[in-house]
Amino acid sequence: MNRRYRPAPICQENSPQTQFDQLKKYRIAVQMSSSIPTVLLNTGVQMPLLGFGTYKLCGPEEVYLAVDAALAAGYRAFDSAAVYRNEADLGRALRELLPKHGLTREDVFITSKLGPKDQGDKAMDGALHSLSQLDLGYIDLYLIHWPGTQGLAVGDNRNPGHRAQSWATLEELHSQGKLKAVGVSNYMPAHMRELMQSCKIPPAILQVEFHPRLCQAELRSVCEEYGVCFQAYSSIGKGELVTDPVVMEVAKSCGRTPAQVLLRWAVQQGVPVLPKSSHPERIQENAKLFDFTLSDADMDRLSALDCGHRYCWDPSEVA
Repeated sequence: MNRRYRPAPICQENSPQTQFDQLKKYRIAVQMSSSIPTVLLNTGVQMPLLGFGTYKLCGPEEVYLAVDAALAAGYRAFDSAAVYRNEADLGRALRELLPKHGLTREDVFITSKLGPKDQGDKAMDGALHSLSQLDLGYIDLYLIHWPGTQGLAVGDNRNPGHRAQSWATLEELHSQGKLKAVGVSNYMPAHMRELMQSCKIPPAILQVEFHPRLCQAELRSVCEEYGVCFQAYSSIGKGELVTDPVVMEVAKSCGRTPAQVLLRWAVQQGVPVLPKSSHPERIQENAKLFDFTLSDADMDRLSALDCGHRYCWDPSEVA
């Protein structure tokens, strides 16, 4: 039986070109190189399918304790941003904790993002500031956080020019090896097509809000067309989706928590996720996604919740 939610193919050890050919055919490939699978980016680099989100983690102690718990639970990817104001705390925590866990810098995948205030001619300063704050030698993945510019109206026709200038800066830093991969966040289909028409280096990632109530079919199709990895944030809808009756029923039937079901719904489609928490027990719980599968019927029930509802920012009106 040909199932719509079949697992992504395992990526064998072979050349980057062969791996990228697989990527174009299947959109993503998964490799069980550790307890957490990885997705193959269009750069030929493997990124963990499960990452640790750091939004709203603040202060050296809270970040340190959360990162310590995440590393212990098996997380190897960490997602930050200039606007989170925790890049320095994350970098410091990793420098101190990696040796404790028997890991090196090369064992972790670090993402950060250019803030809206640094779009355009401030992009170089913004990106270099992120590099300095993290102080980890390089950033594995750096994203333009938002398609608009702070201080400009969403419909301002200067936004496209600022985006293009920011992207050119990211391309320059990528060529210098300071940013190993570059991508975007909160881009809509029109923003993606605009970027693909002008970029020298295609984005490796599009990171957007994604959960059963916001399935983003058109955006996923655009990403598949261009070989861009589609990544999810806000997978549990700011906590509201865990009390949805359908989610709760599916969770009860498979003996898992609602949060695990929501995260599994995404990763079972090959979509990387970034759950966040400061509680060690929740951090561990969110990592236990790869020892069970949801039935096609349950996947269908969850996907049927799609109603285009956003819990986060709406970038659809940004020019």
